[in-house]
Amino acid sequence: MIDQGPIILFDAQCVLCSANAQFILKHDRLARYRLASMQGEVGAALFRQHGIDPANPDTILLIDGDRVLRDSEAVIAIYTGLGWPWRIAGLGLLTPRVLRDPVYHWIARNRYRLFGKRETCWVPAAEYAERVL
Repeated sequence: MIDQGPIILFDAQCVLCSANAQFILKHDRLARYRLASMQGEVGAALFRQHGIDPANPDTILLIDGDRVLRDSEAVIAIYTGLGWPWRIAGLGLLTPRVLRDPVYHWIARNRYRLFGKRETCWVPAAEYAERVL
């Protein structure tokens, strides 16, 4: 199950993160991405496997086989992978990572304060349930 395509690890209690997850599921026409939340068994194990505390993650991860992307690089890769028009996000790579990642980290650290925190984890619509681990 884990090796069937790219997996996005995210925070299902974060309003911004869960909205992003919903956006990805809706716009991923090829259904290539699967999602795992840090609150779930699979997501927590994958976060730990990559040296990140699932109780206090500071990043989103995109795991694609042996390749693991994090921070702004992961976000850009995810949106680029959604196809047109979202692949225009690839232009973000023109900005050096040393400038992109501090902005990403500031948002990640303040995500609950800026966007809110759900009392319970976001649960996908039934049509997407098989894509959430």
